[in-house]
Amino acid sequence: MDSLEDVRSIIESILIEYTRIPYAYGEIQTEPIFDRAHDRYLLMNVGWDSKKRVHGCLVHIDIIDGKLWIQRDGLEHGVATDLIEAGIPTDRIVLAFKPIEMRRYITDYAVT
Repeated sequence: MDSLEDVRSIIESILIEYTRIPYAYGEIQTEPIFDRAHDRYLLMNVGWDSKKRVHGCLVHIDIIDGKLWIQRDGLEHGVATDLIEAGIPTDRIVLAFKPIEMRRYITDYAVT
């Protein structure tokens, strides 16, 4: 099992990779927000699309009791896929953006 420090580094490296993907339109930046003291990790979209302000959370992951709680996942293929490919076991990943009564039907992932 990975140490907490290893898990933090895995999350950060995955999210940093997404900041390197440029938007095809607008002047939008993807910014990583890492709060290691509280184990919160976010990707924020910030900028302008023509005259419209863009400011929103793309991904939000919390580490709670040794599990990775995906609070928000706005990625096309899902950040859980990247976490699994990086070696995080599915039973340590909670899809918190899904209703709790539905999580038990999603095989392999942790419910809470």
